Amino acid sequence: MPAPKRKPQATATADPQPAPVRVVHRAAEAQAQILAAVDELFYREGARAVGVDAVVKRAGVNKMSLYRQFESKDALLLHYLAGREQKFWAYFEASLAKHPGQPREQLLQFFIDLSARASQHDYRGCPFVNFAVEFPDPAHPARLAVAANKSRLIARLQELARHTEAADAEALANGLALLIEGAYAASQTYTPGHALIKALPQVAKCMLDAACGPPTESPP
Repeated sequence: MPAPKRKPQATATADPQPAPVRVVHRAAEAQAQILAAVDELFYREGARAVGVDAVVKRAGVNKMSLYRQFESKDALLLHYLAGREQKFWAYFEASLAKHPGQPREQLLQFFIDLSARASQHDYRGCPFVNFAVEFPDPAHPARLAVAANKSRLIARLQELARHTEAADAEALANGLALLIEGAYAASQTYTPGHALIKALPQVAKCMLDAACGPPTESPP
């Protein structure tokens, strides 16, 4: 009698694994939502006034998602400032790009554009100045980020001033830096669009004329 045929054994298949690409995609989405919420809330209301609960509610995520991406609120602060740093230099370089190779006109254009931004109703001043007020300890990581931003700004102003015809480029850069900081403060103490903010380009022009002499007209 022939031996009974054995049924072929089913080949074991591994459990399907979740697609790692999708996991990474979801993490990136959560991080982007959190940073967008932080950018809005910290700038509008201040970092100390905004808690983690407000951030996750605005971002539409849970606390676990937040702490997977950022180990602490201080980490959120630094990511926020890094984003604001990028925005500031994008503004700055966009102004300069309107007058290639003309440092005097580039500096003046920055103040024209700053006056327009500072006149908007939702303008809350310089985020770095705001953080300097909120965090009195100069050794706090946020304050170190503020100091780094301001150091880069004065260095860029000095570089541009050296390419103008200013008799004292360093004095010009220092004066323009003070004018910028004053504009940030005035934008919050005066009403939006106040004449004082509108006068910013004219004040900058007077400083440039005093430092460099009246602009010479290009030949036709």
